Amino acid sequence: MAQFEAFIGVNLWTALFTLLNTLTIFFVARKFLFRPVMKIIEDRQKEIDGMYSAADTAKVEADAMRSEYQQKLNEAHATSDRIVKEAVVRGQNREEEIIRQAHQEADAIMTKAAADIELERKKAINDAKNEISGIAIAIAGKVVGRELNENDQAALIDHFINELGEEA
Repeated sequence: MAQFEAFIGVNLWTALFTLLNTLTIFFVARKFLFRPVMKIIEDRQKEIDGMYSAADTAKVEADAMRSEYQQKLNEAHATSDRIVKEAVVRGQNREEEIIRQAHQEADAIMTKAAADIELERKKAINDAKNEISGIAIAIAGKVVGRELNENDQAALIDHFINELGEEA
């Protein structure tokens, strides 16, 4: 064995003790260092996994809330569009009603004005008849030289007015 040690250059007992010391340090380190460190690493990994899981859950919830918000926003736009359209329709209906009333009032005013004009025309014609009949009687009396009775006077006035109406 001495030759072996001389050939290799290592003392067998020293190598054996070194090996035993290394194994002892390994088992002691494993018991007091590796297991607690591994436990700390596992706990930290679980915490990180929990954080990722919570983040994923929060992302899913945020996506759901965003989708719900977008849906409500679309509904609000649809409602506002509907309200605007209804307001436009009501405005157009009111406009048509106001125009219709204005036309009715204008027609009523025109009808009343036409009736007033007709009444004034008849009044003017009657006034003109009265004036003309007075003038006609005076002229007829001077032309005939005598006074006319009521029948002659009415016939003469009607004949004169008819001739005036035809000329006009």
